[in-house]
Amino acid sequence: MSLHLELAARIEETFSEQLEAAVEVKLDALIIRLDNGSLLEARMAAPDAYAISWIWGEVELRIDTAPLHPHLATFPNHLHGADGHLYDDPLTTCNAAPWDNLRAVLDAVLSDPLLKHTLPTTGVTP
Repeated sequence: MSLHLELAARIEETFSEQLEAAVEVKLDALIIRLDNGSLLEARMAAPDAYAISWIWGEVELRIDTAPLHPHLATFPNHLHGADGHLYDDPLTTCNAAPWDNLRAVLDAVLSDPLLKHTLPTTGVTP
């Protein structure tokens, strides 16, 4: 079974009550519609190569592992915040199991889509 199919099944099993619709499995991504209005896209190529983005209202946030910001403590993974700044990734761990990372993001987005209670007050400019 492909990783995305396996993750889709686990999402539907674990978060069935919080899903607006069935998880969409695309060629290289999962599209997840949550009942709090968030729309999440997860691209999980490997435990150390992923991008998870979500939109809530007009705001988009993203966690990814592009190795572009070595000054951040969680390098290579990092968060692009709602304010356009970069932050240490507060939710995922590079090389952790894809399900563990995806579940951590889903739990956080369901309770605080903008991560207002998770992020420090300032980030760094990209």
